[in-house]
Amino acid sequence: MDGRATAVSLFHRTRDPAGFADWARGVAAAANGLPGHAESRVSVLAAPEFDWAISITFDCEEDLHRWLDSSARSTTLIDGARRGFQRKCADLVLHGGAAPPTGTSVFKHAVGPGLEESFVQTQVKLAALSQTFSGFESAALIRPDAPSGEWLSIVRFRTDEQLGAWLNSAERRGALPELRSHLTQDFSVLAHSTPFGSILRVQDGVTRVTPEWKSAMLVLLVLYPTVMTLSRFLGPVLDDLGAEPWLSVWLSQIVSVGLMTWFLMPAVTGWFRRWLDPVEGAGTRVSVIGGAVVAGVYAVTLTIFASVTWLQFWDYLD
Repeated sequence: MDGRATAVSLFHRTRDPAGFADWARGVAAAANGLPGHAESRVSVLAAPEFDWAISITFDCEEDLHRWLDSSARSTTLIDGARRGFQRKCADLVLHGGAAPPTGTSVFKHAVGPGLEESFVQTQVKLAALSQTFSGFESAALIRPDAPSGEWLSIVRFRTDEQLGAWLNSAERRGALPELRSHLTQDFSVLAHSTPFGSILRVQDGVTRVTPEWKSAMLVLLVLYPTVMTLSRFLGPVLDDLGAEPWLSVWLSQIVSVGLMTWFLMPAVTGWFRRWLDPVEGAGTRVSVIGGAVVAGVYAVTLTIFASVTWLQFWDYLD
C-alpha cells in the first residue's frame, strides 16, 4: 500500500451489476475532487462467488478519513442505498502497519500480461472453496486501476481462528500452484506491526513474526533514552509536586509506556521496517547490517548521556 491509506467498502450483490458500476464511477468522481486522492477501483462484479466492492485510496490516512467523514461521501452512500446497494460490513481501512480487522486477510497479486481472465477464474475457485469452511463471510476481488497494477483479493471469516483454518487447509494449498502460475511474483499479504516492534506476516498460510532478538534490541533502543529523559525532566517535576517515590515511579512508567506504545515504537519500527520484516529481513546480510546500525545507535545514546551533564538526572536529585 506504499504508506498510502485505502478504504474498501463491501456491498451485497444485486441483479444490477451495470447500475452498481455506474454508481461506483460516481463515487470515484466524488472522491477525486478531494486533496490527496490517489486512485479508485471497483471489484470483479460478474462472478457470483464475489461480493461487490469499491476501493478508494488517498495519499495519507488523514486525507482518507476526511473523505470517509465528508458529506460528499455520505450523499453517495445514501444514493447507493436508494438504488439497492447496501453495505455488507464496516469499511476496511488499510494503511501502513495497521492490522486488518479480525478474521480478514488482504492479498496482493502481480498478474502476468494476458493472464487476467485465467487468474480471475482461479480466484473464483478459491472463493468457492473458502465458502465451504466454517465462519466464511465474504470474498472480493478488486481490479487494478492500470494494466500493470496489483490486484487485491479479500477474504473474511468471523474469527481469526476460522480464517487460519482456511489459510492452512489442504484445499487451499492444493489450489495455490495454479494461482502462482498466473503471477509474475509470489503473492503477498498485507503485513501489520505490533506496538513493540514485531511485524506479522501470513505467507502461504504460515504466520511469520519478527525474531524476538530483533524486537528486544529495538525496545531497548527506545526504552533507554526514554527512561533517561523522563528521569531527568519528569522526575524532578513530580518531586516538586510532592509525589512519593512509589507514586512518582508509577506515573513515570505510565508516561513511558504511553509514549512508546503510541508514538516512539511505531515511528522507530517504521525506520527499521525492512530489518524487522520476517520475510524481507530474514537474510543474514540484512539482519547483520540492521543489527550493526542498532548497536551504533546504542553507542551514540550512551555517549550522549555519559558526556552531557545537563541530561544526567542524578545531578538533580536532592
